Amino acid sequence: MLTLTWVKPAVGWLPFETFDLRACVTNPGAYVIWHSGRPPWTVRVGQGNVPVRLGEHRGDQQILAYRSYGLYVTWAVVPAQYLDGVERYLADQLRPLVGDRYPDVVPIPVNLPWAA
Repeated sequence: MLTLTWVKPAVGWLPFETFDLRACVTNPGAYVIWHSGRPPWTVRVGQGNVPVRLGEHRGDQQILAYRSYGLYVTWAVVPAQYLDGVERYLADQLRPLVGDRYPDVVPIPVNLPWAA
């Protein structure tokens, strides 16, 4: 298993729509966007230049459709050679509501953001 260090503030999680994208310098990396409804659920997973991708997602109406539940985000640095496998693993494990095209590669297991 590849151990990732997911970005998380001291208390709670980062609100997807309002955190300062300039604070996100991760490139390359993987990210997870989720809503805090009942039950909470993953909305989108992805990879690449994290601040650019998250900025693009802020305008994605499919993602924003879940804003009434509260949208949150985290990301982690991932070495470029592992990005596709990590994204595949996250998609397989978290079954996001948005997005259905993930790399056709062997999944690379990682610790999930909510793991202690």
